[in-house]
Amino acid sequence: MQNIELIRSNRKTIAIEVTKDLRVIVRAPLKVSIKEINRFVGEKSDWIEKSLKKMQERANEAPKGKALSEQDIKLLVTRAKRILPPKVDKYAKIIGVDYNHITIRLQKSRWGSCSGKGNLNFNCLLMRAPEEIIDYVVVHELCHRLEMNHSDRFWAHVERVIPDYKERRKWLKEHGSELSYM
Repeated sequence: MQNIELIRSNRKTIAIEVTKDLRVIVRAPLKVSIKEINRFVGEKSDWIEKSLKKMQERANEAPKGKALSEQDIKLLVTRAKRILPPKVDKYAKIIGVDYNHITIRLQKSRWGSCSGKGNLNFNCLLMRAPEEIIDYVVVHELCHRLEMNHSDRFWAHVERVIPDYKERRKWLKEHGSELSYM
């Protein structure tokens, strides 16, 4: 395996990221030993290789259309600020959770995220996705208020609200990269 970049911080878990420029970044808590980090990376080596291959394939694909302009992005952010808060409110009530703050911006590698403090972040490119995909991402992030992981329990919460979440998730994986182009 290639070189791995290690970043230590005050986080609680070890995480691995494979970037678009084919770097492997391991983020680890300050107190975790190198031996434990190496063990974790070893356990995830198949996933790392698969992710590197997938990123390489994506890099070789030609973009499908022209990139969105700055003006296009501003319009998407404005639209998202109008559309997402009511959706978040609606689904937060259904799920039975609260949240702190909603941020909307262009993100390169995520559709959304949820912090431990309940701050929700959404990618403005979601506004180019079908309505049911937007709903799935909103529900996904709100379910992190119940489970800050992707365990079976987390997915059960998502499925309770979006029974066909697997199809929606699959659509996003297959078509998500197309949302960045006209």
